[in-house]
Amino acid sequence: MEKRVLVLNLDHSPVAVITPQKAIVLLLLEKASCLSNYELLQIRTVTKSFDYPAVICLNHYKNIPFRGVLLNRNNLFRRDKGECQYCGSKKQLTIDHVIPRSKGGKSNWVNLVTACHRCNVIKGDKSPEQAGLQLKTIPFKPTLSYFLAEYAERQAEEWLPFLDSKVVQ
Repeated sequence: MEKRVLVLNLDHSPVAVITPQKAIVLLLLEKASCLSNYELLQIRTVTKSFDYPAVICLNHYKNIPFRGVLLNRNNLFRRDKGECQYCGSKKQLTIDHVIPRSKGGKSNWVNLVTACHRCNVIKGDKSPEQAGLQLKTIPFKPTLSYFLAEYAERQAEEWLPFLDSKVVQ
């Protein structure tokens, strides 16, 4: 599997994840500078070899419109680590409104959690306290850095010093 390269803006905020080929082009055109390389990996051409970049930083600030993390089923399951937030089960997962919609609960990051079918049925149209359930973690709105840090822990440890995995409350 090909390793990816994290691109940071001049203020060190994450901008994108790109292929190493594109990163080498940005480095050669002096549009970016390398902050970290993957150890023991190189990119070879017929006449040269290059260190395999892990993290690059743009040399000029690019104004990029705010791109928050999309609220969708897949991202919600990723945030909750694919387990029920009431009992910890990883089977028959659904999405639950902590404060039911009938009681004014909104469909947003801080009111939605992953729940197994059993716990969702038990909870029904009640609050967790009324149903005798307790949330394992408090729902939060994740940032792009949060998901990139999750990826980095599995695939690219070189990214971790450059990512702020804190969440936006």
